[in-house]
Amino acid sequence: MKKALFFLLSFLAFANVNAQMVNPVKWSSKVEKISDTEFNLVMEGKIEDNWHVYSQFTPENGPLAAEFKFKDAKGNYELVGKVKESPYKKQYNDVFEVDEYYFEKKVTFTQKVRILNPNLTTIKATIDYQVCKEVCINQDNAFTFSLPKIAAVNPVVVTNVDTTQTDTTQTAQEEVKPAAVKEVSEPKKEEDRGLLTIFFLAFLGGFAALLTPCVFPMIPMTVSFFTKQSKNPGQGKRNAILYGISIIAIYLILGSLVTGIFGAEALNSLSTNVWFNVFFFILLVIFAVSFLGAFEIMLPNSWANKVDRQADRGGIIGILFMALALAIVSFSCTGPIVGTLLVESASKGGIAPIVGMLGFSSALALPFMLFAMFPSWMHSLPKSGGWLNTVKVSLGFLELALAFKFLSNADLVLQLHLLEREIFLAIWIAIFGTWALYLLGKISTPHDSPLTHISVGRLSLALLVLAFTVYMIPGLFGAPLKLISAFPPPQTYSESPTGFFGSSAEVSKGDLPDGAKVGEHGIITFTDYEKGFAYAKEVNKPIMLDFTGFACVNCRKMEINVWSDERVLSVLKNEVVLISLYVDDKRDLPKDQQYISKETGKEVVTIGNKWTDFIITRYKTNTQPYYVLTDLNKQKLNEPISYTPNIDEYLAWLKDGVSKFK
Repeated sequence: MKKALFFLLSFLAFANVNAQMVNPVKWSSKVEKISDTEFNLVMEGKIEDNWHVYSQFTPENGPLAAEFKFKDAKGNYELVGKVKESPYKKQYNDVFEVDEYYFEKKVTFTQKVRILNPNLTTIKATIDYQVCKEVCINQDNAFTFSLPKIAAVNPVVVTNVDTTQTDTTQTAQEEVKPAAVKEVSEPKKEEDRGLLTIFFLAFLGGFAALLTPCVFPMIPMTVSFFTKQSKNPGQGKRNAILYGISIIAIYLILGSLVTGIFGAEALNSLSTNVWFNVFFFILLVIFAVSFLGAFEIMLPNSWANKVDRQADRGGIIGILFMALALAIVSFSCTGPIVGTLLVESASKGGIAPIVGMLGFSSALALPFMLFAMFPSWMHSLPKSGGWLNTVKVSLGFLELALAFKFLSNADLVLQLHLLEREIFLAIWIAIFGTWALYLLGKISTPHDSPLTHISVGRLSLALLVLAFTVYMIPGLFGAPLKLISAFPPPQTYSESPTGFFGSSAEVSKGDLPDGAKVGEHGIITFTDYEKGFAYAKEVNKPIMLDFTGFACVNCRKMEINVWSDERVLSVLKNEVVLISLYVDDKRDLPKDQQYISKETGKEVVTIGNKWTDFIITRYKTNTQPYYVLTDLNKQKLNEPISYTPNIDEYLAWLKDGVSKFK
């Protein structure tokens, strides 16, 4: 019953996007006068529910960013600054492994211009953008801004402009005194979830710091101080609470300083900066080596002595300096963890560093407060010993593994191919394998105590780490490793994108048909329709048209999660000819192949324009992914489908079409 309900919901979800034109953004525009020679060109889009339009600042290797073109500017007008846009939402995309910036419900773009030619009456502009939900559509819209006379004071407004129009010409409707518009963004649920994740991970980091040799032994010492120095139990509890709040305040100030010095937007841009990633790779390696016992990272002793003297003053000031003394004295253990958390949270941008420090300090402060309030709980604490150094060394292995993620980010941006998927996984296998050997007592570090036996907890952790190490090994040979897909480079960024022993061994480049390449999962793939069609006639097989995009998230999800199924893969490899047509390919067509679309009236100047016009003209839709099975007379074998994450449903569609091929 549940499966039937799922199929029904899937059908209803995609019935409205298959075999019809989808136009989820309605554009309007206006001209706002700033002075006699300066104007704001405003483009406003109303976005249908559940659809996203992507910002012009969306990072590379992610969804398609909005792009603006202003025509005939030379000698007529000049652009003042870049296009400004209304507040966007941010969400991490685990397929492209970047943050994507997008708009929901509505979006406003504003470009300030300065008029150079007093006889200029209109300015033409276009926007190329991507809009997505279960499917993605690459669209463009043309605007013609009619400039008011110099004497005019008020903006000229145009409404209800459809994206299917080639030109958007404005007419004056009413004169309204210009007013400042306050943009209010909707609650960022996805970003809120990201902040909660950061808080949770930081809380775990604080708990891990608590179990290090620098912090754990200080719990009974601090509790003893509060219980003995206080005049009564009530005062002791109040002082303990104040002590915990002071710890939290110190780390919150640290997080606030990071955010304040760099700024939220600067942190966003730093996350994709090559040198930022290289610097933090080096920093995390230093932290990891310190945790492994090579050296101690410590603040100057003079700092600790000065703070300790202030702590002797007593009262609120004394307690505050006691908390500061804890932060300084324990820095050799907490410093690398705090540094790692700040690096990770800074890469998320916004107030993430503050949230991270709140989570970390809460976990660190809570035990001090609770044990001081309830001293009898102290009897349940385990005794200090060699296990504290085991925790510290384990954190060192984790920091070392995480460091290579930052180095991988830099390599991906520069496309150097120095840290491809196989090398990255080999490094991680070596790190986690060595960690497992350490936990099993086969190797030791400088500060380890003699190990006479292995506790159940340590053995359990060793088995877990060893199992994870073994899990990663098939990734060297092309396995997708979906549990850690956000960390290593994508499968296409590897020495052998189709695996060592799988499909790559079946087809060599010399055996490929003209115009074909070895595509996802070793499938022979054409990217030119005519060459693919000619090959299909030669081998007498049906054709599967795959309308896709480089920046199409759900296209990648289908390829990774659905096409990888053995049953589906067998059909795609052996029973059809796959032609993948990329509608966001920005390469220009030769001049003699460029034309004006009879269907839309728009210029077709790029390869992506050509395939977009093809899907619109032939199949009356503009969505991706979009799959069509045809015979050798270019007739549909069954009804095309779009994004279909259910493997059985997609396989049934494939087999149905192939069975009808004659």
